[in-house]
Amino acid sequence: MGATSSCGAVDGPLDRKKLEEYQNCTYFTQREIKKIFAKFKRFMENWNQEKDATKDRLPHSKMTQFLPELENNPFSKRICTVFSSDRTGNLSFDDFLDMMSVFSEAAPRDLKATYAFKIYDFDGDEYLDAKDLDETLKMLTKGNLEPNERETVIDKVFKEADLDDDGKLSFIEFEHVIARAPDFVNTFHIRII
Repeated sequence: MGATSSCGAVDGPLDRKKLEEYQNCTYFTQREIKKIFAKFKRFMENWNQEKDATKDRLPHSKMTQFLPELENNPFSKRICTVFSSDRTGNLSFDDFLDMMSVFSEAAPRDLKATYAFKIYDFDGDEYLDAKDLDETLKMLTKGNLEPNERETVIDKVFKEADLDDDGKLSFIEFEHVIARAPDFVNTFHIRII
């Protein structure tokens, strides 16, 4: 699969071999995978009847209907883009299963931290710099902070988390911050089943 594993795409119904592959590549049981697949397929069939769309990718614009948990999440588009194998934000079943696996209760903290970092790394340079943090703050506060207020928050983040004082956060520095956030695993979670 795209983001977290190397499973191949599913072309038709799930057979035993494909279920085993998906189970080995995710944090789901075969029964959970069948439920997720049935829900995804059902939604895609309904959506494809309404629109002339590709049959294998769910557009981000429809994701909030499919996953209401994303409806009020300011990062929903960014989350979908990070997990989309073609980086458009449109998700194949494999992309969707990857995403749900990372957001599952069974996924380990370090995997969740890796994807949280990718979501916040807007420019994809593998660091969180002032621009990334500014964009994050704009999204989190729905634009309700003035630029000088965001700058103050960013300065405080760097003072506390930028251990090598280079003006940006590496993944290791980000992971250090996450390790001190006991609620991180609970908040980086979406229930599908």
